[in-house]
Amino acid sequence: MVVYVSTEILEKIMNLNERELLSYWIKGEYEEAETYWKLTERAKELGLPEEVVSTFKRLGDESKRHGDELYKVYRERYGDELVEVNIPNVESLNVLGKFWKVEDLEDVLKIALESEKLAETIYRKLAEECEDDELKKMYLSLANIERGHYEALLRLLDDKR
Repeated sequence: MVVYVSTEILEKIMNLNERELLSYWIKGEYEEAETYWKLTERAKELGLPEEVVSTFKRLGDESKRHGDELYKVYRERYGDELVEVNIPNVESLNVLGKFWKVEDLEDVLKIALESEKLAETIYRKLAEECEDDELKKMYLSLANIERGHYEALLRLLDDKR
């Protein structure tokens, strides 16, 4: 199962200025945290193994921390108020809605894997194109963290099989 993200969405992300881009990813990380925390609750309701519940919780907590780290940089550069960016969050597209509709953990994990891989790819692309060393370092760090999320979800999927 592949999460489809239009070329139009990716082009819009790549055309954001630095302030808009930071705002977009801050909001995205917070949305991702909320998604994983909701998945945690849903996994508990479904009586899924504790490893699944704790992994979703950990990924939510990590996403919140990533948002906080990005927001710290944003505040130092632009102040407290985030700019409005009307582009869907690529990381939480389809994941939560699918999990509420089905009780098939494998499908949800596959969708979440695709979302994490996409986020990693975009962060790496942003790092390549970024001229600001501090932001480049942060984007690479976030890409590596998204890679860690991907690997944690992949372990859950492998354990399920």
